[in-house]
Amino acid sequence: MKIYQLSEICSVASQIQPEDAPQLADAGFKVVVCNRPDGEEIDQPTIADIGAACEAAGLEFHAIPIDRSGIRTDMVDAFRHIVTSAAGPILAYCRSGQRSSILWQASGSP
Repeated sequence: MKIYQLSEICSVASQIQPEDAPQLADAGFKVVVCNRPDGEEIDQPTIADIGAACEAAGLEFHAIPIDRSGIRTDMVDAFRHIVTSAAGPILAYCRSGQRSSILWQASGSP
């Protein structure tokens, strides 16, 4: 898993696995945001599986899945709220990190 730091508080990554959650917590992340909908690939872990692993590792977890229809205003607003209320660093992920990066940029978040 390659992590790209966009700001002091926000980083993005490609698809994470449930077993990555403890490592993310150890790296100092406090929040994980999933921007990938279930079912894009056959072997992709589900949002529920990653959410459960994150919560077990003490990470706050949110899902704002961005499908082929693109990013909507409500998604931008939800992401901005997560970032501004986060207790620490955030990792957002999707298939490649691109949708997460675009959502971060659209939100105008730090």
